[in-house]
Amino acid sequence: MENVVVENIYLLVVVTLISVLQNAFFALKVERQSLSSAAFERVSCANRNCMDAYPTFLAVMWCGGLCLSQAPAAFAGIIYLVVRQKYFVGYMGQTSQSTPGYLFGKRVLFFLFLMCIIGIFNYLLVRHYGNEYKEYVETITSASSALLLLP
Repeated sequence: MENVVVENIYLLVVVTLISVLQNAFFALKVERQSLSSAAFERVSCANRNCMDAYPTFLAVMWCGGLCLSQAPAAFAGIIYLVVRQKYFVGYMGQTSQSTPGYLFGKRVLFFLFLMCIIGIFNYLLVRHYGNEYKEYVETITSASSALLLLP
C-alpha cells in the first residue's frame, strides 16, 4: 500500500524539496548583503516576493498532481522554479530585468490552476456519471504541458 502512494507523489516530493533548497539559497543571498546597501533592499524585496507566491505554487502543484497527473504538475513545478530563479537574479540587477520571469511564472501558476480545475471536474464526472475520461484528460494535459515552453 505504501509503495503505491509513493509512486503517485514522488515527483511532487522531489520538486518540493528542490524548492526548499531554492528558498534556502534565496535566504542566504539576503543574509550576505549588508543592511545599508541598496542591493540589500532589492534582494530582500525579491525574496519577499518569491515567498509571497510560494504557498500558492505549492498548493496548485500538489492539487494538480494529486487530482490529475503528477508528471505534468512536476514538470510545470520545475519550470516555475527555473523562472523564479530568473526572476530573483533579474531583480538583483534591475527590477525591469525581472519582468519576463514574473510574467512567465504567472503563466505556469495558471496552468497548474487549470490542472486543478480539470482534475476536480474529471472526478465529479466520474463520480456522478460513471464515465471514465481521466486517461483522455491526462493525455491532453501531458501534451499541453510542453506548450509552457513557448514564449
